[in-house]
Amino acid sequence: MKKIILLICNLLVLIFTMKAQETVVKANHFVSLLSNEQKMETLFPFDDNERYNFHFVPIERKGITFNELNPEQTKAGLALLKSCLSEQGYKNAIDIVEMESILKEIENRKPEDKFRDPGNYHFSIFGIPSNKTIWGWRFEGHHISFTFSFDKKIMTSGTPGFLGTNPAIVLTGPHQGKEILKDEKEEGFQLLQSLTPLQLQKAIIDTIAYKDILSFDKRNADINPKIGIKYAELNQVQQALMLKLIKVYVYRYTHLFAESMLKEIQVAGLDGILFAWAGSTENKVGQANYYRVQGPSFMIEYDNTQNNANHIHSVIRDLKNDFGGDELMNHYKRDHVAQ
Repeated sequence: MKKIILLICNLLVLIFTMKAQETVVKANHFVSLLSNEQKMETLFPFDDNERYNFHFVPIERKGITFNELNPEQTKAGLALLKSCLSEQGYKNAIDIVEMESILKEIENRKPEDKFRDPGNYHFSIFGIPSNKTIWGWRFEGHHISFTFSFDKKIMTSGTPGFLGTNPAIVLTGPHQGKEILKDEKEEGFQLLQSLTPLQLQKAIIDTIAYKDILSFDKRNADINPKIGIKYAELNQVQQALMLKLIKVYVYRYTHLFAESMLKEIQVAGLDGILFAWAGSTENKVGQANYYRVQGPSFMIEYDNTQNNANHIHSVIRDLKNDFGGDELMNHYKRDHVAQ
């Protein structure tokens, strides 16, 4: 039996390594298609401070955009993104990009207005992608930000991992009924609605939802005071619902990376994980709400308050390994100096 378990573990490690190698191949293919001028716009040293820039609103960014890529380059860039995300995570990202055109229609913007632009999403690569180096890359634009870090053949971090959508549900027009980030909303309400009146007194930390996620674009995502109801204070059904909600965010990433992240969450301790809610407890457009799930090693935030509570911001942060973490950066600096 032990031999079988060991064989399965070795197989999983092999698959994980092969997946990382696939990402390296896709990153290098993408870079190989860029002109020298485009490379100057896309490539940065791994220790460049640009790697820590993180935002999710329509602002000027560094990195090459879809607008500057030809169809072959775009296909290669999307293949790189797909190699780091789950099927659902990738679908959400593409839907959010496409939502820019719908939002432009909703806001009655002129054709020449580029404030809402599905082409304005940026690819940035940090370091040299290979099976022997420390490197990373970022995909970012309005309502999307993913920062991926690699140590040799292994993806060590995928956070910050932000997804948002405006509108959350399209209420009128030819796309009426289209909804993005439904699982993030529904699983949050499932957990909330499972709580008893006494448990709700601990879980609900404010009757008014916050205007946005509290971690916003901060380098350090940790939030104090740490309040809410603890995992240890839930019954088994409620605990399962909390884990299901956490998995919605963790499984934005590839299965094997998500599994490793879940394992880290478990090792850090489940009992102290807190669930906190602010705002309305009604699940409908126009009722603003916010929640967070906060543990020793991670933090999740969700906010739906803007545009008459039909505009979602959601994020997962790794409190130790955001942007690759200090340990990976120190490792890079040691190796870089040694070279």
